[in-house]
Amino acid sequence: MPIIIAILAAVGGALWWWVRSNPREAIDTAADVATTIANAPRRLAFRKQTKAHPVEGIDDPRIAICAIAQSFIELDELPTIEQRKRLHVLMRSKLRCSEEEATEIEVLGRWLLTQCNTGKEAIPRLGRRLHKIDDGTAWDEMQTVLTALIDGDLSHSQMDAIDDLRIAFKRR
Repeated sequence: MPIIIAILAAVGGALWWWVRSNPREAIDTAADVATTIANAPRRLAFRKQTKAHPVEGIDDPRIAICAIAQSFIELDELPTIEQRKRLHVLMRSKLRCSEEEATEIEVLGRWLLTQCNTGKEAIPRLGRRLHKIDDGTAWDEMQTVLTALIDGDLSHSQMDAIDDLRIAFKRR
């Protein structure tokens, strides 16, 4: 026991000496540690797995819903700024995200969409993953978000995407 106390005292003394001699670097290091600790839960929501598609690493239904919504609005043409802003507002209101979380989820959702190559390929894959991680209970939230993003009538590719989502969620 005295050896452990001596080791801890030596480490504490070295740490105290380092902080006293490099205060600015110590403050920056403490801020980095705080940021890392704050972002740890977000990193845990998406785990990259080796030899698996990035979509298989999604553990947060909000990420999958956002990626599906982004894929949905990009099926026919590039989304407008209004649609992107509307998606951001929907992420905050319907999926209960903070401003920072919504921005991070949108970036991650966009990256997942690019990993699937096209929206047409992304929607069924993301739908299956969403059904798997949320056991089908996210259908209503997803449907609310997609409905709010639609301007006018559905295009043919959007109707096909909804059919793909119904198949993924095993709905009629």
